[in-house]
Amino acid sequence: MVLQRRVTAVLGPTNTGKTHYAIERMLGHRTGVIGFPLRLLAREVYDRIVKARGPSVVALVTGEERIVPERTQYWVCTVEAMPTDIGADFLAIDEIQLCGDPERGHVFTDRLMNARGLVETMFLGSDSMRPAIAALIPQTQFVRRDRLSTLSYTGSKKISRMPPRSAIVGFSVDDVYAIAELIRRQKGGCAVVMGALSPRTRNAQVALYQNGEVDYLVATDAIGMGLNLDIKHVAFSATHKFDGRRMRHLFPHEMGQIAGRAGRHMEAGTFGVTGEASPLDEDLVAAIEEHRFAPVRKLMWRNDALDFGSAERLIASLEAPTGNEWLMRTREADDLMALKALTQMPDMADRLRAGPRAVKLLWDVCRIPDFRSTTGSDHVGLLHRLFGFLQDGRIPADWLKKAVARIDRSDGDIDALSKRLAYIRTWTYVAQRKGWVEDESHWRDETRAVEDRLSDALHARLTQRFVDRRTSVLMRRLKQKESLVAEVNDKGEVTVEGEFVGRLEGFRFGQDASASGEEARVMRQAAYEALRPEFHLRADRFYNAPDTEMDFTEQGGLMWGSAAVGKLVAGSDAMKPQVEAFVDEEAGPEVTEKVKRRLQHFIDRKVAALFEPLTNLNRDESLQGLARGFAFRLVEGLGIVSRESVADDVKALDQEARSSLRKHGVRFGQYTIFLPLLLKPAPTRLRLVLWSLAKGLQEFPESPPPGLVTIPNIPDVPKEHYTLAGYRPAGTRAIRIDMLERLADLLRAKDSRAGFEATPDMLSITGMTLEQFADLMGGLGYKGEKGERAKQRRAEAPAQVTEGSVAPIPEEVSVLAPAEDTTAPEAVEGEAAPEMEVFYTFTWAPRPRNENRGPRREGQGNRGPRREAGETQGNRPERAPREAREGGKREDRPRGDAPRREGKPGGKPEGRRDEHRKGGKPGKDQGHKPKSYEARPPRAEKPIDPDNPFAALLALKGKV
Repeated sequence: MVLQRRVTAVLGPTNTGKTHYAIERMLGHRTGVIGFPLRLLAREVYDRIVKARGPSVVALVTGEERIVPERTQYWVCTVEAMPTDIGADFLAIDEIQLCGDPERGHVFTDRLMNARGLVETMFLGSDSMRPAIAALIPQTQFVRRDRLSTLSYTGSKKISRMPPRSAIVGFSVDDVYAIAELIRRQKGGCAVVMGALSPRTRNAQVALYQNGEVDYLVATDAIGMGLNLDIKHVAFSATHKFDGRRMRHLFPHEMGQIAGRAGRHMEAGTFGVTGEASPLDEDLVAAIEEHRFAPVRKLMWRNDALDFGSAERLIASLEAPTGNEWLMRTREADDLMALKALTQMPDMADRLRAGPRAVKLLWDVCRIPDFRSTTGSDHVGLLHRLFGFLQDGRIPADWLKKAVARIDRSDGDIDALSKRLAYIRTWTYVAQRKGWVEDESHWRDETRAVEDRLSDALHARLTQRFVDRRTSVLMRRLKQKESLVAEVNDKGEVTVEGEFVGRLEGFRFGQDASASGEEARVMRQAAYEALRPEFHLRADRFYNAPDTEMDFTEQGGLMWGSAAVGKLVAGSDAMKPQVEAFVDEEAGPEVTEKVKRRLQHFIDRKVAALFEPLTNLNRDESLQGLARGFAFRLVEGLGIVSRESVADDVKALDQEARSSLRKHGVRFGQYTIFLPLLLKPAPTRLRLVLWSLAKGLQEFPESPPPGLVTIPNIPDVPKEHYTLAGYRPAGTRAIRIDMLERLADLLRAKDSRAGFEATPDMLSITGMTLEQFADLMGGLGYKGEKGERAKQRRAEAPAQVTEGSVAPIPEEVSVLAPAEDTTAPEAVEGEAAPEMEVFYTFTWAPRPRNENRGPRREGQGNRGPRREAGETQGNRPERAPREAREGGKREDRPRGDAPRREGKPGGKPEGRRDEHRKGGKPGKDQGHKPKSYEARPPRAEKPIDPDNPFAALLALKGKV
C-alpha cells in the first residue's frame, strides 16, 4: 500500500506562529526533519524540542555542529546540512522564500523540489511564494496564517529618543559597532546580535536583552530570520546593504521580514528609521503594514545532477541551464569559483587522473565555506592543502592540532576574537566530515570546546564594550522609584540589583574605583539608598556577635572577622584604652554609637581576661608600703620589669613584702621580675599595643612569633621593646625571659671561677648550638674559652625522653661524645687518629657597667657536665676544699635574691616556689645561696634552629 504524501505550504507574515505550528506537527509524527536558514535558529529550536522530548531522541546537524544520538527520532538542521534520504515521516523547510536569495537560493529551491517526508511535507514562509509553489508543486495545500498583532510606522527618531525595547538594525559590522557605542553612552548599553556570531555568543547577548538587563538591541538583518525576541520597535539605520557583490536597496519583502520582528503574540509593534536613513515612502509603508508584497517570480536554481567523470564535466554540469520558466540559474557561488581555481593548479591534473572518486573528493573540499572571508587565493590555498592530505589518506592529527592551537586564545579585542571564531568554524566544519580526520569524536569535541571558549570571551568583550550594566540597571530603578535590593556576600562585595558597585568592609562602603563622573554619582546614590537598612541589620548582628568573632591587630586595629571596624586610642591609663569606630556617616549616629559601645565592651573584657593577675595585684588593698609601691611599678610596666631598673626597690623589700607579691604570681628572677602568666602570646600582643598607645607611637612594635626561645637582637630596636615582648638581649640574640631564668638556675650551680662547660640541659633550654650558646653567654657576662679534645666513648645509651623531661640535644650541637656501637671491635691503638671535638670553658667575666647590685660570692656549685657510667670528671679542675670555697673571695656575678636552704652547695634545689621552700637552718650566708624556682625537671622544649631561614623570615624586621 502506497502512503499518501501530503504537501502543505503554511504562508503568512511574521508573528503568525508558523514555526510553532510546524514543530507541533512534527512531534505528532514518529520521526521528522526540519530545516532552518540559520544555525542560530536551529539551535534555538533544538533546545526547545530537547526540553519537550529529551536529548536522547533529538539530533542537531549544522555545518559546524553534529549531535546525533543513537535513537534519534527528530532532526533539527540547517537547510544545507539536513539529510533528505533518511525516510522521515515528516519534513519541513522554514523561510522558504529564500529560494529567491542570490547566494543560497539554489539550496532552498532544491529542497523545495526534491525533499519530501514519507507522510507529510511542510513549507513555511512568506505569502509571496504562493504562485511559485503552486506552479512547481501542483498538489500543494495552502494554509494562510494572519499576523497576531498589528504593525505600524512611526517615522524617524533619533537614537537618543529611541523607546525602550527597541532593535536598531545595521547592515555591516562597522555600523553595528558604531550604533552600539552611541547607545552605550546615551542609554547605558545594548546587546549585539549578528549572523557571524556563534550560537553561544548570540544566545548570551540575547539573554542580556530578554532578561531586561539592557533595553536596546543592535543587530544585522539576521534578526529577520525567525528569531523570537521581545521587541516593541524596529528602527532601520539604513535601507541598503552589500549583498556580497554590490550595494543594493533592500527589497520590500526583506524590510517587511525585518520590521515584522516588532510586536510578539498579541502585542502591537512599530517600525521606523533612524540615523542617516531617509523616511520611507507611503507605498512602502503601506506594503509593510498590510503585508502586501510582490510575488517571487524567479527561484534560484543549480543543477543537482552532477557529473564526476572529470573536473571539466563537473563544472559543466554545475553550469547547466534550466528550461523551467520559474527557475533561474544562480550566479557563480563560492564553491564553484574555488573548483575552477583549483583545477587550474599545475599538480591537479595528475591528482585528478584517479577518476571520479578524486573529482568527487575535490568537490567536497570545495564546498568548505570561506568562514574567514579571506582573499580568494588564501582560501583556495587552504583547500588545495586539505585536498592533498585527504587524497593521501586523512588530515594529519599533528598538523590539525597546531592549527587549532594557534586559534585557542581568549585574549585580544572583539575583532581578534571574531576572526578566531571564524577560523575555528572552518576546523569545526572539517571535523564534521566523515573520514576526514582520525578520531572524529575527539576533534569534534575539541573544536567545539575552542569555539565555546572563544564565544564566551567574545560575549564578555561585547558586554564590556557596549553594556554599562550598572548604570543601565541603576538608572532605570531610580527613575522608577523602586526599592533597590542590595546584597553583601561573604567577601564583602556589594551588589545592587545584581550589579557590583563596591565593597562593604565592616561599616564603611568602598565604591568601585572603575566608575567615574555621572556613573560614579549614580552608583553611590543607589548603593547608599540600598545600604541604609543593611547598616542597621549589620550593626545588630555585630552588637550580638560573640567576642570570638573580634580581635585586635598589633597596630591597634579592631577587627570583626576580616573587616576593620575601629581602632584603639589612648585612654586615661595604659590598661584603659578607648575605641574609635569606623562607620560611614551615611549609616547614621545610631549605628555609630552601637558599634562603638560593642567595641568598648570587647576591649574592656579582653584587657580584664588577659591581664587578670595584674588587675588583681592592682586591686589588692592588703598590699601596703613598699609592696604597694612595687605593685604599682609592675602595673606600670604591664607585668614585666627589668630587675636592674628596680634593683634598689628589690633590696628594700623584706621577706613579708615579697611573699605578699608572690601570692599574686610575681616571680623575682635573676634578670627580670615578671608575672609568668603574662608571658603567653595573647597577653604579650596586647601589652605591646597598650604600651604603644600610652607612649603615643605612630608604629607599634610587633610581638615575636609564638614558640621561639630566641630571636635576633637587632641593635636599632630599643631594649625596652624586647623587655615588653618578654625577651632579654644577650649577644646577637635575645632569649625569652622565663627560659633565661631556668638557665640562670643551672648556672648558679656551676663553679664560675674555675670554669665550667655547657651541659645538655643548658643547650636544650636555649635550643642553640654550642657556638651560639657561647655568644649568648658572652652577652650575659661570661667569658668562653674555646678548646679541642678527643671525643670520649659513651658508656651507656642516652635515656629515653619522656613528657616533661629535657629534650635531647642533636648530635651536632652536643658537647658530649656521641654514643658508639659497643658491639663493634675496638680500634687498635695507632691505626687511626682519635676524632676531635670542640668545647668551651665559661668563667664569670662581666663587662664594666654601673649596677646597683652588690657583689656575688664565687663558686657556689659542684655540678659538672653529665658523666657517663664509670667516667670521672675528666679534665674538670679539682674543687677547692669547702672551707676555702666558703671563705674565699666572692665574685661579682649576677645573683637572685631568693635564699637557698643550708646544706651542701650545689645540692638539690628547693621547692617550686619560695613560699613553699623547706626550712633550713639559717646561717650567715643564707641570703647569698642560689635557689631554683622549679624543683621538677625543665619542660621539654622543641629545639629551634636560630639560623633557620624561616625563623629569620619571622624575625622582627627592625622591631620586636
